[in-house]
Amino acid sequence: MPKHGKKYNTSQKLIDRQSRYPMEEGIDLALQSAYAKFDESVDVAVCLGVNPKHSDQMVRGGVSLPHGLGKQIRVIAFCKGEKEEEAREAGADAVGGEDLVKKIQEGWLEFDKAVATPDMMSVVGKIGRILGPRGMMPNAKTGTVTFDLGKAISELKAGKVEFKVDKAGVVHAPLGKVSFGPEKIQDNLRILLDSLHKAKPSSAKGTYFRALALSTTMGPGVKIDPNSIRKFLE
Repeated sequence: MPKHGKKYNTSQKLIDRQSRYPMEEGIDLALQSAYAKFDESVDVAVCLGVNPKHSDQMVRGGVSLPHGLGKQIRVIAFCKGEKEEEAREAGADAVGGEDLVKKIQEGWLEFDKAVATPDMMSVVGKIGRILGPRGMMPNAKTGTVTFDLGKAISELKAGKVEFKVDKAGVVHAPLGKVSFGPEKIQDNLRILLDSLHKAKPSSAKGTYFRALALSTTMGPGVKIDPNSIRKFLE
């Protein structure tokens, strides 16, 4: 069994691990349980009533959070010709094609997100095994494969979150920083959950939001009563 430090154990005493808290109370507890000297990130894990093994029950997409994520997002763009200038003007941290692919193949990964124009995807496909597992692979369904690079880059820089259900039917996503306070975290979470609700596959049956938990970078997880989600979204 892994051992936790005194600060973690003290923080954990604030939370009853057997309880599932109403949404607002759970958010407050998650923020109160943060104890690190740095500004911890706040994350959410949502268990959905879907079976990702079936292609028609895959849940993925992207959503721009109203308060962003509280950190600088480094975005690279795979493009050519006049699109290179558009990407630079939008704030891309690196722009290129084959040269950028080669740089990544050689081990460079100093970026958080990647976008590409559709005509560059055959080139980007060469590094799919590198970008895919890291959640960095451009994808049309999340709006990162597009000829409108200016919009895509601006949204990512502003804190757009991409989500994709994993093999266990869980979506993990960041919500911002502890310093945001409960109201901004509530706003960001409400927009994310609303987007997940809209992305519900028509073939998914039964309860859609099965479980939800909040946590900070160093703090313990706080379980949320899934029955409070509907009221939270109203």
